[in-house]
Amino acid sequence: MMNNGDRRCYRLKELIDLFVTFARIGVCTFGGGLAMLPILQAEIVDKKGWATEGELLNYYAIGQCTPGVIAVNTATFIGYNRKGIPGGVIATVGLVFPSLVIISVIAGFLTAFADMAVIQHAFAAVRVAVAALVVNTVIKMWKTTVKDKLCACIAIIALCISAFTDFSPVVVVIGGALLGMALPLIKAAKGGG
Repeated sequence: MMNNGDRRCYRLKELIDLFVTFARIGVCTFGGGLAMLPILQAEIVDKKGWATEGELLNYYAIGQCTPGVIAVNTATFIGYNRKGIPGGVIATVGLVFPSLVIISVIAGFLTAFADMAVIQHAFAAVRVAVAALVVNTVIKMWKTTVKDKLCACIAIIALCISAFTDFSPVVVVIGGALLGMALPLIKAAKGGG
């Protein structure tokens, strides 16, 4: 049986684990929130078991709709789900901390070296790698979420709207949610009537 001191120590270890896990994700996150989905999948779902693949995609969708950076929002949701408000704060700080340190170091040196050809080639290569990560994310999300023709139609409509119009991603996500809720209800009403 654990006494109060042991419980506090255990809670502290869990919060430290949250911080370290999200700091490790933060170090590896190049290219923003969409590029980090494979890393989140590996760490949070596969390695830690803190969320299922479906829950992670739900956090991602909510993170896309809420104000702020999608990666930070997702970390906050996962941390909150694990350990309440302290967990949300710790996961968020863990994710952001490496970026702050790295950006501070780079900002100090980048202006002196930004015009060097090798630095410009490095940035070009990073952009290509990030594009590949985003494509990988899209493929994984498609396999996980598109289960039938209705889902495929919603995905294609959302892709077309986001690619060829100036609608906000929030409008596209909310529209997809509303369409996803309405179409089965309409189908059930036709079948029942």
